[in-house]
Amino acid sequence: MSKGKVEKNRTTHKNEKEFETEREDVVQGRNAVIEALKSSTTIDQILIAKGNKEGSINKILAMAKEKKLVVKEVDKKKLDIMTNDGVHQGVVAIITPYKYYEVEDIVKYAEKKNEKPFIVILDEIEDPHNLGSIIRTAELCGVHGIIIPKRRNVGVTATVYKTSVGAVEHMRIAKVTNINSVIEDLKEKGIWIYGADIAGKSFSYEVNFSGGVALIIGNEGKGMSKLTKDKCDVLVKIPMVGQINSLNASVAGGIMMYEVLKSRL
Repeated sequence: MSKGKVEKNRTTHKNEKEFETEREDVVQGRNAVIEALKSSTTIDQILIAKGNKEGSINKILAMAKEKKLVVKEVDKKKLDIMTNDGVHQGVVAIITPYKYYEVEDIVKYAEKKNEKPFIVILDEIEDPHNLGSIIRTAELCGVHGIIIPKRRNVGVTATVYKTSVGAVEHMRIAKVTNINSVIEDLKEKGIWIYGADIAGKSFSYEVNFSGGVALIIGNEGKGMSKLTKDKCDVLVKIPMVGQINSLNASVAGGIMMYEVLKSRL
């Protein structure tokens, strides 16, 4: 077995472990906890590492006091265990797990804003850092909501929350059983389905995304599944001139989302 295959298998095993063990009721890291405190998130308690009372921790303590939240000092090791040795920066918030939306909620939100729907569909994104980055960019680009499959796609975990720097709180995310049936429903609503794929015939800068848009971003390694790709109205590729012929999922998603935003400005 080649080194490349060994590394790929290690990554797969790591991702599978994250699916099984990462909690959806934990927010970790100072900026992420501050964003949670600013939002309407229900926070059960805040845990702070013993002896950690400097910098932005004081801001967190003040905000928690103002909201009359329970704050506990714990050993750093406990925070390490809760976050799978994540970069918690000495603070963790225990929250009510993210409440997922329905796809219809996303469509209605666009209608309420009197805007054409702008939806991102993720086809088995496994890395929580990628999902967090996509959510953050989506919020900045005016995406009305994100749709993810229930299986083989990371959910809104502590790492996702932290990587998104709190953007999760401002994004409607729906978790569905079958994204392909959802795609058919969106088509019936007049929403065009665009798939980001290297095999696309149109470059991202050539496409007019001013109408209703559902943009599909595929898996980090495999891209979109064949069935999902076949359901796309248009396959769109990103121009590249280097020796490497693929982009990180969150980077590709970011480029495509900004192209949609440009068409709408």
